[in-house]
Amino acid sequence: MKILVLNSGSSSLKYKLYEVGADGAEFNAIAAGGAERIGIEGSFIKHKKSGRKTDQIYCELPSHTQTIKKIFEMLQDPEMGSLSRLGELSGVGHRVVHGGEDFTKSVMVDGQVVEAIRKNAALAPLHNPPNLLGIDAVYKLLPEMKQVAVFDTAIHQTMPPKAYLYGLPKEQYSTYKIRRYGFHGTSHGYVAKKAAEKLGRPLEELKLITCHLGNGGSITAFEGGRSIDTSMGFTPLAGILMGTRSGDLDPYIPLYIMQSQELTAEQVSAMMNKRGGLLGLCGKNDMRDITAGVEEGDKACKDALEIFIYRIQKYIGSYIAALNGVDAIVFTAGIGENVHHVRRSILENFSYVGIMCDDAANEANEPVISTKDSKAAALVIHTDEELVIAQDTFEIISGKNS
Repeated sequence: MKILVLNSGSSSLKYKLYEVGADGAEFNAIAAGGAERIGIEGSFIKHKKSGRKTDQIYCELPSHTQTIKKIFEMLQDPEMGSLSRLGELSGVGHRVVHGGEDFTKSVMVDGQVVEAIRKNAALAPLHNPPNLLGIDAVYKLLPEMKQVAVFDTAIHQTMPPKAYLYGLPKEQYSTYKIRRYGFHGTSHGYVAKKAAEKLGRPLEELKLITCHLGNGGSITAFEGGRSIDTSMGFTPLAGILMGTRSGDLDPYIPLYIMQSQELTAEQVSAMMNKRGGLLGLCGKNDMRDITAGVEEGDKACKDALEIFIYRIQKYIGSYIAALNGVDAIVFTAGIGENVHHVRRSILENFSYVGIMCDDAANEANEPVISTKDSKAAALVIHTDEELVIAQDTFEIISGKNS
């Protein structure tokens, strides 16, 4: 069985093709790639077949449908392809950012699901519409193909009202669905399960705090295998400081900026989402550049890094309180998996719960970076969101998770 995973953006599209064992125990990635500048001059696709160097093809990609058609052609190419025919595909899994309150798990795509995704586009206008474009393109090209939607928000639907409701008039939730939703759900859920395996304990018995730290970042508290709180909120703008996103703010600040500087809501949104965060504080949003700046004595970089670490520490601390303890803190994503000095600095404030950083293991990016005598663990786990989507797709089209 072969399953294709698609992640459709507004002008980009990532994909990965998996070969799945008959029982679903093995998932082997046999091809992967991404299209860039869809609908824009200079578009191209980077394609990598397992065991072969990366091919980069420049071609016109006027729409998502034409882009996926071209990807299908590449997947069947005698040299760079991994399919003899499209009929070998058993299903297509899609990343969908926002499922609102409609979805608590991944689902087979049908007309009702499409309408729900479209409705929730009001909550994720930059993400859900292009996600739908990917679904629609596959339907146009392969109308009988089974498609599965995997939602970033679904895992967080286990949060209790005390975690997801805001202090606003009740109709803002009941009528307009303004609440905390949370994101990065596929990543948080995946690394939580892997952490339980690493610890050799059932997930249902553990109190975990997962830290997805990349250009976008979020932190989630798991109790008994369920998300009970998460740092991102109504939108992915909330929570910790991120690469270009401000994270948590006094809610009056955007209103004050609009009034005092005569800016529109769209301009302030762009400021907070695209020009804020680390970039806004020091002019850099790549942690490698910020680290270099700190080493060169750049005060703005030093301040930005300290703020980044401090905000993460505060969220972890609050979640230790919410969980009444913690069994493990888990780091994942680009920064979480690769930047040892950030992990070490974060962990410095958690000796009170018995976590001590093993510097040698940490610098080597080992899976366990806490000392053997630590009362709680610190782990580094590589996230694999595409694999989660492929696994969910397999289970649903096989009737194992309907």
